[in-house]
Amino acid sequence: MSHLAPTGKWNARYVGPIPHDATYYAKCMLGGALACGITHAALTPLDVAKCNMQVNPTKYKGTTSALATLIREEGQAGIWKGFGPTFVGYSLQGMFKFGLYEVFKDQYMNLAGEELSNKYKPAIWLVGSASAEVFADIALCPLEMTKVKIQTSPTGTFPTAFGAALAEMSRTKVETRYPFGSLVPLWSRQIPYTMAKFFCFEEIAQLFYTHVFTEPKETYSKTTQLGITFASGYLAGVVCAVVSHPADTVVSLMGKPSNKGKSIGAIASETGLVTLVTKGLGTRVLMIGTLTGFQWWIYDTFKASMGLGTTGGK
Repeated sequence: MSHLAPTGKWNARYVGPIPHDATYYAKCMLGGALACGITHAALTPLDVAKCNMQVNPTKYKGTTSALATLIREEGQAGIWKGFGPTFVGYSLQGMFKFGLYEVFKDQYMNLAGEELSNKYKPAIWLVGSASAEVFADIALCPLEMTKVKIQTSPTGTFPTAFGAALAEMSRTKVETRYPFGSLVPLWSRQIPYTMAKFFCFEEIAQLFYTHVFTEPKETYSKTTQLGITFASGYLAGVVCAVVSHPADTVVSLMGKPSNKGKSIGAIASETGLVTLVTKGLGTRVLMIGTLTGFQWWIYDTFKASMGLGTTGGK
């Protein structure tokens, strides 16, 4: 297919077999919402364990023991705390993360022009994903703050029901800095995470299609393409977890009652660099690797079902 727009000029929106019109972007947004909402909500127990390990490392020493302690003290409901804000918050985040990535990627390619777009493709992946994440985190922040507060508050000190928790966060917004008090550390966590997620995915998928699956991409079955998608996503997720973990620890610690009113710098300083970098990292690598692999798989499965093809390897 021609790379020319109806005007006759080169246009990134017409590079692929499917024109990137408003319908295309809307479908990508819906696919992103499904990918992030489903995966994050499904991994709520691991998230609860990780957050508590970060906030109270003396009590919650490891993933298995943390889950066992939570179940023993709070029952099965204890490991599913925060499911509601997790599902809604990450659905909104995924909608903007994946959908706006496609929008910004096309916009930046058109600003750069055909030659520079091909020469500096990785830079466009990085800038496009970072731009999308800025808006994705604004949508996520109020729900992420609510989720962390639910998951890390001692039993009986904070509502666990979604609606009641939102109401309590709003009522105590001076103390909790709700709704955007965690936005800066969230950006610090999520923007590097998303840049790594999209850059590494695109790069790894391209390597697969260049060095392993060397025939034209369209000659491979959808099952094979989706397998490549999952493998690329999982490997990208491992990198994401390491890059973004210190900021993730700070976000969790901000929900701890004893840190009420403290600045981000003070919390980080008191915690120490080693703890920020390492505490809960193994759990997060497992969680984010699996989560990212399935996110890309769900996203590309949805795109393929909509006739949009799979991502990467072009």
